[in-house]
Amino acid sequence: MRIYLCRHGDAVPEDEAGSDRDRWLSPRGRELVRTLARLLREQKVEPDCILSSPLPRAVQTAELLAAALDYLGVVTTLRCLEPAAQPEVAARAIIAAGESVLVCGHEPSISTLTAHLLGVPAVRPFRTAQCCAIEDRKPAFTARADVGLVTALFVD
Repeated sequence: MRIYLCRHGDAVPEDEAGSDRDRWLSPRGRELVRTLARLLREQKVEPDCILSSPLPRAVQTAELLAAALDYLGVVTTLRCLEPAAQPEVAARAIIAAGESVLVCGHEPSISTLTAHLLGVPAVRPFRTAQCCAIEDRKPAFTARADVGLVTALFVD
């Protein structure tokens, strides 16, 4: 199984959107998500399912990634991927979703979910427009749009 855990791109400030729940991607956020999509294409990421938090910035990130990765399915939103969600519920939904699942969420829940799926106490918080790939319950790589790099991750 392959799981690609992505944090949404940079979003407009809360005072501009009116509330944290309503924040959408900023122009810079859209640009960085496009960079992340390029990095994921270079890694030959081909999801058979895309899951997203229902908040606008995560859905917009998922939709931009879906288009760039030639994903023809529907982006499915799940409340268990919202910022304050518990990782156990999200992990069950992800595992049941398919063999290659791309997930778009938020901090702090996306790094907590990553740690849960890897069976470790914690991982570093994700930057915006960052993706961590897990293959067969082991970290494979991280892609960061802010620096335009993919770094291999290895576990003994």
